[in-house]
Amino acid sequence: MVRHMLSSLLLLWSFSHELYLTELKYDSLTEQSWKNQNLYSVPLDLDIRLRRLDLSNNFIRQLQTLVLPYLEQLDLSTNQLDFISEAAFENLTQLEELNLSRNALNNNTGVNSKALQSISGLKSLDISFNSLSDGAVELYLRNKYSLDQLKMTGNALTRLSHSLFKESKGLRAITIDDNRISVIEEGTFEPLRQLEMLNLAKNNLAHICDFKLRQLKYLNLSRNSVEFFVTREDDQLYRLEILDLSYNKLLYFPIVPKMNRLKYLHLQNNVLGSLNSEAAMVSQANYLYNEIFNEKTIRKNYLHANWRLMPLKYFDLSYNHFRTFPVETFSLLSSLETLILSNNCLQNIIWNIRNYSDSGERRQLYFPSLKHLVLQGNGLVNISPLFLGALKKIETLNLQENSVQPCAFIDHLRSSRTTQQMNLITSCVAFEQLRTLKHLNLKENNIKMLPPNAFQKTSLVSLNLARNTHMVMHEGALEGVRATLESLIISEINITSSDLTLPCMPALTQLKISNNHLDILPSSLSCSPLREIDIRNNAFIALNHSLMDTLSVHLKLMYISGNTFNCCDSKWLIILNELKIKLPDISDTKCFTPGNSNIAVTEYLKIPLFHCLLHTTAQKVHFGQMLIVVLFLFVVLTVFIIWTRNLCCTERSCIV
Repeated sequence: MVRHMLSSLLLLWSFSHELYLTELKYDSLTEQSWKNQNLYSVPLDLDIRLRRLDLSNNFIRQLQTLVLPYLEQLDLSTNQLDFISEAAFENLTQLEELNLSRNALNNNTGVNSKALQSISGLKSLDISFNSLSDGAVELYLRNKYSLDQLKMTGNALTRLSHSLFKESKGLRAITIDDNRISVIEEGTFEPLRQLEMLNLAKNNLAHICDFKLRQLKYLNLSRNSVEFFVTREDDQLYRLEILDLSYNKLLYFPIVPKMNRLKYLHLQNNVLGSLNSEAAMVSQANYLYNEIFNEKTIRKNYLHANWRLMPLKYFDLSYNHFRTFPVETFSLLSSLETLILSNNCLQNIIWNIRNYSDSGERRQLYFPSLKHLVLQGNGLVNISPLFLGALKKIETLNLQENSVQPCAFIDHLRSSRTTQQMNLITSCVAFEQLRTLKHLNLKENNIKMLPPNAFQKTSLVSLNLARNTHMVMHEGALEGVRATLESLIISEINITSSDLTLPCMPALTQLKISNNHLDILPSSLSCSPLREIDIRNNAFIALNHSLMDTLSVHLKLMYISGNTFNCCDSKWLIILNELKIKLPDISDTKCFTPGNSNIAVTEYLKIPLFHCLLHTTAQKVHFGQMLIVVLFLFVVLTVFIIWTRNLCCTERSCIV
């Protein structure tokens, strides 16, 4: 019975092994790469069973007839191909993907295009970087009824005609970036009902005055010269989700379709905000709309009406010219989660909104979904408390490279102040209003004083205070967030150990205190489950080994270079080394011996006590030698004194 089972198992194993080898052999036959083989022609001995063939990065100039009836993918990119015989692809009945990028297909376009016309089932075609003109591309796209993806990057196209894609109406993705396109004829893309992705970046387009592509989900118009983007208002649903208009010359916000699904809008590196005020920018955009569509009277605020329905989540406006924060316009974006306004010209964010009520009080606006606000690299000094109060769900606030000064916790005074008075308190920023705030970046703000309880009532998890080189930290500055703070960065603030007082922070896992003048770690760190510490470029000679022993329970990573450690007071270092704590910069770290000789810590750790014992022995030998010399001199001096006295006595006896 057992013998029969073993025989069956052996037979099963043999069968499965043979099947496995057969599959490997089959796979090796269906895919073959001749990439980077310095070929000047296609190899003649190709297996007809091939399904994928890579001939890229060679020197092939001519392509003759290929007899590969099962081939599905062919890569001939980065060759010198300028001639394709008319019958080259006739036998490739299964070919679906063809890559001809980075060749010289601008030559012999008549013959080459006829060769491509024979591939009736092609789904993906890449003819990028072939210096193709408008007419040449039209030839190459004939008989491409099944084409799904088309790439034409880096050619010489200047105009897209309405007949360009007449035989490729099933296209879903088109990439025509890095050309010279300045004109797109009406009807070029509209018939492509399946088109979802269109990339027209790096061209010479000046405006989009009547956007009609309802089927698109992704549109990239970055790095053109677009001055405005306007859509005629109708009740049709547009499927556009991502619109990239970055690196253009936009003066106004785009007027998007009324019914849309837009979630990601990229407007960075334009000239938005150049007009004096938000009201001027909005009115000019609406005036432009009326001019383009010949509206006789201004009936409505098209910009705001359409934005009110926009489900936008991500909005990038970095590197523009905003001098004021468009409070009203942005408050219309009820789904907005991330807003980037870095590197603009903001100095103050004031609560300057229109339309007072009959009672004379301002309307209260909110940013109901905004979680991440990036204001880095402006000249911000003042932020209205009313604006901060409107950030009901804010989690991340990046104020790096501004001039913001945190206020002390003054909640007990709030009740006695009117709304108008609160709006006038602009000498500092009261972070206590941001109850949901988790991540705050105040790096490089030239903060002079970090007052007591500066972040009281927030929910801070990470705080960056680096490069505030003249900042004085009050003893209770972090008291309000000691229970929640997990990451603290106070690097490059020129602080000494006597100036640094940290509360017990039971949640702190990351501490960066590099580039200061510290020589002692605060004992309060024993409360923290630190996993990462950065103490580079300070004045540490040794670290408290009992503190390091406590921290080593959780510690995973530590940076220590740029200090003047004492080799002979390094019990802490031996602890870290034995526990295999990661010290990525240990090879750049040195320590000194009492004899003032610097050695690499890596060398010291090979024989931890050798260098110190050697120096101690040397000290002992030196002391012994000195003792012998002193005793010798003492004996010599004693003998000399006795001899002198005896001589004197002898002389006196002779005289008498």
